[in-house]
Amino acid sequence: MTPDTIRTVIGIIGNGTALMLYLSPVPTFYRIWKKKTVEQYSVVPYLATLLNCMIWLFYGLPVVQPHSMLIITINGIGLVIELTYIMIFLAYSVGAARRRVLLILIAEVSFVAAFAALVLNLAHTHVLRSMVVGILCVIVGTGMYAAPLSVMKMVIQTKSVEYMPLFLSLASLASGTCWTAYALIEFDLYITIPSALGVVFALGQVILYVIYYKSTQQILETRKSKADQIPMTEVVVDGKNGSTAGSGAGKGHC
Repeated sequence: MTPDTIRTVIGIIGNGTALMLYLSPVPTFYRIWKKKTVEQYSVVPYLATLLNCMIWLFYGLPVVQPHSMLIITINGIGLVIELTYIMIFLAYSVGAARRRVLLILIAEVSFVAAFAALVLNLAHTHVLRSMVVGILCVIVGTGMYAAPLSVMKMVIQTKSVEYMPLFLSLASLASGTCWTAYALIEFDLYITIPSALGVVFALGQVILYVIYYKSTQQILETRKSKADQIPMTEVVVDGKNGSTAGSGAGKGHC
């Protein structure tokens, strides 16, 4: 097999793992939809991934980087999926949290539109366009993979991985590994840097999951046992006649 063929095969596998990465939060959003609340889940990773998809979609267009259909397809799909997640998050968040998400979403779309207009009008060669957009891809891609750091900090503080789904971390690890290999075969610096960093961050999440899995189970069991307990009023026993009275009625007992 030629290097181009191998690269294409790895790119197809990378698209598959990336699709798994995009779909991995489905159980999380099913839980949000079922409970009608976003609980302690963070929207930051999804906003970061949406911005990443928009920039990479622009990077893969023929006017910027010809022959990049694999990049266009997966990021186009990812764009639709991430928008769906954010719409669900908006539906079940309230007050200032909802306004903040909406403002960030508008800011991201406006930024990408303005950036695309500037690149297409000021950079007139594929080399220059791919370099400018590629640099932004590195920055945004790194931000996407680093976004779960806030969740990782919460895991360390609470010693619980309840709000850091394992499947999401594993999918991120698989996707980062495939795209790193894809970029190294026919070296593409702009894909290599964020993908390699993605491997590092995802591996860190998996390690945290292993470390705090047992403590998470203990926290969940404690919470469940407290929820199952039946509240009992204080009982006062009269030692003389063996009668009992509620604490509220004891004042009138003779």
